[in-house]
Amino acid sequence: NGARIINVSSGAGSLAKMQTYAPAYSISKTALNAVTRQFAASLRNDNITVNSVDPGWVQTDMGGPNAPDTVQQGADTIVWLATD
Repeated sequence: NGARIINVSSGAGSLAKMQTYAPAYSISKTALNAVTRQFAASLRNDNITVNSVDPGWVQTDMGGPNAPDTVQQGADTIVWLATD
């Protein structure tokens, strides 16, 4: 039922919650969120859904072993958006 684009973002890119953590990373995710909104508006009439998702703090090489979420939990919403 149409194409889907899912951008993997981060809470670090939220303007409402942004602090001093990893400035380049945060700014890049803020830009990704803006691009997501632009693409969503531009592609709506072409039946292409565009979403941005924050998988949370996940136990990956970047998130580290102390992250509360498993890779499966981090992927759940991404998979749901891709297959809904």
